[in-house]
Amino acid sequence: MSEEQMQIDLEFLTLDDYEELKEAMIEAYQTMPNSFWKEHHIQFLLEKFPRGQVVVKVNGKIAGCALSLVVDSSKFEEQHSYKEITGNYTFSTYEENGDVLYGIDVFIKPEFRGLRLGRRLYDYRKELCEQLNLRAIFLGGRIPNYHKYADRMTPKEYISNVRQKTLHDPVLNYQLSNDFHPVRVLKGYLEKDEASLEFAVLLRWDNIYYEKPKVEVVMTKSVVRIGIVQWQMRPYADMASLMQQVEYFIDALSGYRCDFALFPEFFNAPLMAKYNHLNEAEAIRKLAEYTPELVSEMSKLAISYNINIITGSMPEKVGDKLFNVGYLCKRNGEQERFEKIHVTPDEARVWAIQGGSAIRTFETDCGRIGILICYDVEFPELPRLLAEEGMDILFVPFLTDTQNGYSRVRHCAQARAIENECYVAIAGSVGNLPNVHNMDIQFAQSVVFTPCDFQFPSNGIKAEATPNTEMILIADVDMDLLTELHSAGAVRNLKDRRKDVFELRKVNDKKPQG
Repeated sequence: MSEEQMQIDLEFLTLDDYEELKEAMIEAYQTMPNSFWKEHHIQFLLEKFPRGQVVVKVNGKIAGCALSLVVDSSKFEEQHSYKEITGNYTFSTYEENGDVLYGIDVFIKPEFRGLRLGRRLYDYRKELCEQLNLRAIFLGGRIPNYHKYADRMTPKEYISNVRQKTLHDPVLNYQLSNDFHPVRVLKGYLEKDEASLEFAVLLRWDNIYYEKPKVEVVMTKSVVRIGIVQWQMRPYADMASLMQQVEYFIDALSGYRCDFALFPEFFNAPLMAKYNHLNEAEAIRKLAEYTPELVSEMSKLAISYNINIITGSMPEKVGDKLFNVGYLCKRNGEQERFEKIHVTPDEARVWAIQGGSAIRTFETDCGRIGILICYDVEFPELPRLLAEEGMDILFVPFLTDTQNGYSRVRHCAQARAIENECYVAIAGSVGNLPNVHNMDIQFAQSVVFTPCDFQFPSNGIKAEATPNTEMILIADVDMDLLTELHSAGAVRNLKDRRKDVFELRKVNDKKPQG
């Protein structure tokens, strides 16, 4: 089964999952026979701390699991065993008012390894730690390759070599890549762990948002991290080299725990250089032949790097017609298609691209979003229709060759943020393509705009990139501030519309072309 056909979901574990969970553990721990939790253990965990027990499912089947407890760190000594931290495997060490999250178990079935599903489980633990205002996550990490070197180095020396990357340990390397830091060596940690010689490493991830508990619980704001790729137009030998650059940026944004990665309009245009001997209309249709593969590969990256990817836009043939379209590749494996409604005179004249008709918002795990391609943001009716559907963030991939064209996109996008009380992120390309007709020069400065009110920057700009420079732009946007604005803003652009005087509606609520 190909990755693009996978439906990835992170769900809370239930007792109904037990038999499937047991089989998954047996497959995951093939070198450690009978290493699976009994049903009464799982039942106790679910009764005491259901939020700490999650599974990642692929097409409805368990692919991995993470189990955890909240414990009081003052009640276990610096040196402790797995048996002690779990209360002799009864989980009686759970403390509702504890101060740390302790990782009891995490695994991925062998057939699903390599998809970075484990990162989702670790990201969930980190978010849970932040939500519960716990000061850290602790876990005892096995060192299964240590037995190969035990005759010539101590556990401390082995760990040092792994950190310096002169040795490889599959478990420890993975924990380190997830920002966990070694605290100390634990001797006699896990009984019968022959590969690790019963040694383990106490690992720690610190919650930088931790605050000492107060009498009243403070609700956590809902914050979404937007990542924008300001793409450099340059020659690429083939699709593989272009995708290598795409993955480089997605890896970087994922490393900063971004929720979205936004690419520009027609960022794959360099692939047309191969067809520069053809006229422009024929060349763009050749570029359209890459679209299915490009979407498939970016959907795989969305799954692997646990990030929602907005693919910018690309040409797509539907029958004998050509459209400017893009895809929202969600990190759970779903794909959503969007179309450019208004094509520019140049697109129509040179490339014979036709305008689409679908105007809609998209539900994501970070709220409801809208996506409009370049010229579309210059028509205020479209974002207003999306705002009426509850849009929180508007994403605008664009392509402009001159500062004049860029200014039109920028100023209109900023106006849309104010009048629709939403965040607007725009992403463009920079650089030159001398060997691609109709794509010679680019001008861009990617920006994240906000409404203009007291809760936001006074100039309505959350973050902006350096003009005409290849880079990534990252900005956190607070959804709760929009809620406050809608109800108690200095002005209320959405609520104060005179619907008794005018109205706005869709003529046809069609599905996307194709």
